[in-house]
Amino acid sequence: MNMLTRIIISTISIMVVGYILPGVVVSTPYTAFIVAIILALLNSIVRPILIILTLPVTIVTLGLFLLVINGFIVLIANHFINGFSVSSLFIAIVFSVLVSLINGLLGINSFREKKN
Repeated sequence: MNMLTRIIISTISIMVVGYILPGVVVSTPYTAFIVAIILALLNSIVRPILIILTLPVTIVTLGLFLLVINGFIVLIANHFINGFSVSSLFIAIVFSVLVSLINGLLGINSFREKKN
């Protein structure tokens, strides 16, 4: 799956989660597209650094601290983008989990269609 397809799938999932999750505001589809791009950049640059810095805590919590790292990534994106708002760290964690689940479901479906 190419990068543009992943960004579009993420845009759709961000719009859906922004619609159903209270505490998350996504004003327009364009904002969701920008959020998808910023999250992709933050996940490729900042997330590995945070994982290395918090490795002992991640090991002690058996990997559950990675959810907190994902929440912080969402909160960092919240500060950069106008029209995107997340109310708390807990909501950011739930947002990241739901977006990941929807991305996985949409990604699997598009992969199956491409394979056949």
